Amino acid sequence: MNETVLLVEDDTQNRELLVEVLTQAGLAVKAVSNGEAAFALADEGPYGLVISDIQMGPISGLEVLRRFRDREPDTPVVLLTAFGGVETAIQAMKSGAFDYLTKPVNLQELILVVRRAIEHFRLIQENRQLKQAFGNRVRTGSIIGQSRMMLDIFKRVGKVAPTDASVLIYGESGTGKELIARAIHDHSDRASGKFMPINCSAIPETLFESELFGHTKNAFTGADRFRRGLIEEADGGTLFLDEVGDLPPLAQAKILRVLQDGEIRRLGSNESIRSDFRVIAATKFDLDELCSQGEFREDLLYRLKTVTLTLPRLADRKDDIPALAEYFLSRYSKDDQVVGFAESAIQMLKQYSWPGNVRELEHVIEQAVALADHRIISKEDLSISKKINMLTGDERQDGGRHADLSSASRIERSDLVTIYRTCGGNKARMANSLGMTRWSLYRLLQKHGIGPGSLEA
Repeated sequence: MNETVLLVEDDTQNRELLVEVLTQAGLAVKAVSNGEAAFALADEGPYGLVISDIQMGPISGLEVLRRFRDREPDTPVVLLTAFGGVETAIQAMKSGAFDYLTKPVNLQELILVVRRAIEHFRLIQENRQLKQAFGNRVRTGSIIGQSRMMLDIFKRVGKVAPTDASVLIYGESGTGKELIARAIHDHSDRASGKFMPINCSAIPETLFESELFGHTKNAFTGADRFRRGLIEEADGGTLFLDEVGDLPPLAQAKILRVLQDGEIRRLGSNESIRSDFRVIAATKFDLDELCSQGEFREDLLYRLKTVTLTLPRLADRKDDIPALAEYFLSRYSKDDQVVGFAESAIQMLKQYSWPGNVRELEHVIEQAVALADHRIISKEDLSISKKINMLTGDERQDGGRHADLSSASRIERSDLVTIYRTCGGNKARMANSLGMTRWSLYRLLQKHGIGPGSLEA
């Protein structure tokens, strides 16, 4: 990988100093004095990093940033300026700068940012290769899996889908029961018909018959028009009874009758209507156990479970997490705003227990994409990092906080103000650059009275 740094700085003394510092850090440096010279060297890239002063003429550092973003969007760009200000910082970051440093540059901070930027570039290149591998992962609809458990599920789906057999899907909330049901429908001879999902736990018992069977006009108070029921709508397609274990006893009896006879009768009508549909049901409960307790009809269970599929918890198929994370990243990242994950982030995703299963993973990735500062998601961008890193026990927790504060207390207020401005007030970036928790950072800012409107104090 090319780790050459392109430095664009019109101040001769500062340019020579930065070249010396970067070279001593083991980096190859090409240094030029203006934007025109930088563009002339663009064909020799891609560079691992571009560092550019903002205030240059006639081509500014922001124009250098825009040109390299258009030409080499993966190359990170760090901007330098002697004219610090929130507006400039915001403009730089919105334009896609990796980071923004004020002059005189803190050389230790510069090296830290440079290392992070080059690592960022390396990860982007690796993720581009990984995407091709992930693109070849086995998937059924938007269910992705390479683990033995999921491959077995996919095989059973492939076998049962062309048949008309009823299927009962077991699985915790968030494991993808409806997605598997849709995959069965989509690969069946009924794929051209409707897939009609019914959340059995969400329909009030008083409205159950009306929702499922439909009603005639004036069948009951408020029935001001004719309505087809959901079962009738499923004719020629698939009826998906989600959370079927929540069906009340009366509803269970009525569903059983429909499955036995293949006929429904709208409320307010004496006419029977045939509906040809396949039934797939799903539940997080053990229906055999509910039957033994008298809470679920055994004859209905037999009608539903011709074939049974049991979906594993995400914690039981952690090998699938990287591919799932990449899938959700591609779904929520618009225009390649975020392109991949740091290895530490993937390891954290695999370390977490995922009580909410795949649905929780999707939410975490969506949130990380929305809030990410850079094109590679780090472990600090993941909302689960707080849960994983939380210390157990009051004494360990207090000890960890005091240790953090002890090192933080050595930071001067002037340095903290500089970092606050550099990061545009972004607490996550500040905490990351200082190597401390946000909790300690908040205490430190409060101690020094630093916040919006107080920087001149």
